[in-house]
Amino acid sequence: MEFVDTHTHISDGAFDGYEDRFISNAQAAGVRRMLLADIDSSERDAMFAAAARHPGTLFPMLGLYPGSVDGNWRDEIDRMLPYRDKGVVAVGEIGLDYHYGREHSREQKEALAAQLGLAAEWHLPVNIHLRDATEDFFDILEAHAHLGLRGNLHAFSGSYETFRRMQKYGDWYVGIGGVVTFRNASIATDLVRIPDDRILLETDAPYLAPTPLRGTRNESANIPLIAEAVARIKGTDTISVAEFTTRNAELLFSI
Repeated sequence: MEFVDTHTHISDGAFDGYEDRFISNAQAAGVRRMLLADIDSSERDAMFAAAARHPGTLFPMLGLYPGSVDGNWRDEIDRMLPYRDKGVVAVGEIGLDYHYGREHSREQKEALAAQLGLAAEWHLPVNIHLRDATEDFFDILEAHAHLGLRGNLHAFSGSYETFRRMQKYGDWYVGIGGVVTFRNASIATDLVRIPDDRILLETDAPYLAPTPLRGTRNESANIPLIAEAVARIKGTDTISVAEFTTRNAELLFSI
């Protein structure tokens, strides 16, 4: 079986000195390719350096995470631009997050709109982080429907209705991670109705480790645990989940 982890953070400080082990663990588990989500300029050099050391295995994204957005977001966007031609496979992770407050909600919306424009200009998919800001997000999608956007909702835990609503605005997938293994996770019910050709696997490592490892440092090697949960929910086998999620990742991210 071959898997793709479509969202991981190998340059996070939690993995200092662990890069080679991280990758060898992943590959031993059948996770052959990993997509690296960008956060901001503080981690970007380390992320691109890791991708350069492991071509064909690590694939970088380029974006400004909503939690990193403040009054200086335009400067942060400018700092992204020199990396455009360094093998970038998506603009991400970008989006809206009001979970800890709305202090920079206006700036988050402005930064998201700017980056959606870059994704369209660069002909790249987007990787979306969305938390407690659904209606503002859809307002922005509506305003940018003419761009023909495509991408995925990372760490998807929304409803089937939200998934259906997304399809009005382009070519959209959902990233399914460790939450799907949690007891009473609502996504397990909604996932049954989401078509196989719209599902991606991800870890968001070092965060959101799946059961039975919940609360520990997550890593890409745990993707098979997520795939097993998806297989149970969908009434199929892990091999089939590996096949269709890998195919979906290849199609969306051109890897």
